[in-house]
Amino acid sequence: MSGFVAIVNLDGAPVDRGLLGRMAALLAFRGPDGQRVHVAGNAGLGHALLRMPVESDRDEQPFTLEGRRWIVADARVDAREDLIAALGARDADACARDVPDVELLFRAYRAWGEECVAHLLGDFTFVVWDEPRQRLFCARDQLGVKPCFYAQLGQTIVVSNTLDCVRLHPGVSTNLHDPAIADFLLFGANQETDTTVFRDIQRLPAGHSITWSRETAQRRRYWTLPVEGPLYFRRAADYTDRLTELLDAATRDRVRSRDAGVMLSGGLDSSALAAAATRALREGSSDAAPQAFTCVYDRLIPLADRHYAGLVAAHLNIPIRYDARDDEPSIADWGQASAYTPEPVANPPAFLAGVAFLRNVVAPTRVLLYGEGPDDALRYEWSPYVSHLLKCRRVALLVRAIADDLVMHPRVVFWSSIRMIAGARAQARRWEPRFPDWLDDGFAARCNCKDRWAAKSETSVSPHALRPRAYESFRAVHWQPLFDDCDLGGAFGHAEFRHPFLDLRVLRYLLAVPAVPWCRNKLIIRRAMRSALPAAVVGRKKTNVRVSADFARARGGGFPRLVPSSELRRYVIPGRVPSAPESELELRAALRPLGLNHWLQQRANTDRREVHHEAAHTVRSGK
Repeated sequence: MSGFVAIVNLDGAPVDRGLLGRMAALLAFRGPDGQRVHVAGNAGLGHALLRMPVESDRDEQPFTLEGRRWIVADARVDAREDLIAALGARDADACARDVPDVELLFRAYRAWGEECVAHLLGDFTFVVWDEPRQRLFCARDQLGVKPCFYAQLGQTIVVSNTLDCVRLHPGVSTNLHDPAIADFLLFGANQETDTTVFRDIQRLPAGHSITWSRETAQRRRYWTLPVEGPLYFRRAADYTDRLTELLDAATRDRVRSRDAGVMLSGGLDSSALAAAATRALREGSSDAAPQAFTCVYDRLIPLADRHYAGLVAAHLNIPIRYDARDDEPSIADWGQASAYTPEPVANPPAFLAGVAFLRNVVAPTRVLLYGEGPDDALRYEWSPYVSHLLKCRRVALLVRAIADDLVMHPRVVFWSSIRMIAGARAQARRWEPRFPDWLDDGFAARCNCKDRWAAKSETSVSPHALRPRAYESFRAVHWQPLFDDCDLGGAFGHAEFRHPFLDLRVLRYLLAVPAVPWCRNKLIIRRAMRSALPAAVVGRKKTNVRVSADFARARGGGFPRLVPSSELRRYVIPGRVPSAPESELELRAALRPLGLNHWLQQRANTDRREVHHEAAHTVRSGK
């Protein structure tokens, strides 16, 4: 969660140390435990440290081993022992097991150059200034958990993991990128993986690296989620044993100290993480335990989360803290709270409530495990799997799959799947969005909004014949807003969200288990957790929330009144925005012009120099 910035003048001009110092100071909200800068001629690097317990006792950046190459990073390196072993064959100086992650990244670059990313696992974004070669190298992790932004201003390159830090450079204009705003109004998030809402600032896409030299700028995709066939084991227990082994390894890499928390909803996925985290922490100390955090709505949308999360905490003997969010600031308090965010968000009060949760409930825990991943990876795509077995004449495997499904599931084979498909189709019709009629006609034409809308609904052809929807879900842009929200909210709360189910080892395995019987109702996780979790939780069905807390508040307290800024009228016809949304879908759409209006007003009402000098993303209570 640390912050970093790099400035390189490829024409050889010296870097302004004062400017670099101001940019590093801006990053203090990410790294309150110290800021450092290094300037050498035409290159400068700055870093703001968030010290994680145990992990970063020696993590001083900018980092170098020989004074000719320098690195800054926001990174967690997984499978460290494997990387150290691989480095040992290339690096004359053997790596100690307790070296900080930034040193492993540095040694990897020194050993393999720009190909070092092929040897890395974890969540990372980093920049290396290679002074002898006059090259700046930057890379982002495979799924894009860590953000990375850059601007190329003639011969000047600015890179940071914080968008507003890049904005602070005087060469970056305030001009907005209209296609990104169009995507926000249409879908709630930018659909372009390499742009931001600012015209001069780009985003390095997930699984990409970029190298700048005086002659060229070369960006390349270094990783693509592989298409792999199903794994077949002799025994059913082998499937669950392998999942437990991989999940434990992924969790162990993410909880290296006793200070770890779990976002525990009481559902299957988060409960499995709580069990894995408990095992990982108790390997080092029998009395260690993760802290569980459970967000509940006792009045607005009463669910059973409090009950089931309590069962898990009691079974694992771990502490749990409930956060009742019925009265948190949200839509009804739109006028009483404001948030300055680097890009527009649809519901600023809800964003503030999330930050308050991290600051007031989670603190001082600095590692939070989050259970996203299995809903996408374990989609029950039985039809393509059965078709594949028939096409390949794998009769024995087909018979085994059907037999296993009959034995492991109490219902008639595929009957629950038929009902699930029918329910999914009904749900899709219920949630089928409509093109917004409140977009300004000229703006919609300039940005080809109707074409963008049509392209969004087109079904892409997946290269994965057996698991097409699951595979495509991990190439979809919806992960970027999730990671951005975790990153920004976590930065404010000085807590880092980590995603064990999105560890590449776990993810690739989940995508490779046979769909029948292991993906139906997430059978593989349920069977893996039979002895680790209460039976009531293992057998719990997924809860579908029909009414969100936001919609419940809007029905009870009214929808915020849109008071449009002059700039909003470039994008929206204010009079057409619904003043009383009648459905959850209409509410989500109507929040977007309100969120954009709020963001535009914050930019207009706050002096840019003051915002950046004090702290980017400063959250204001509006009292």
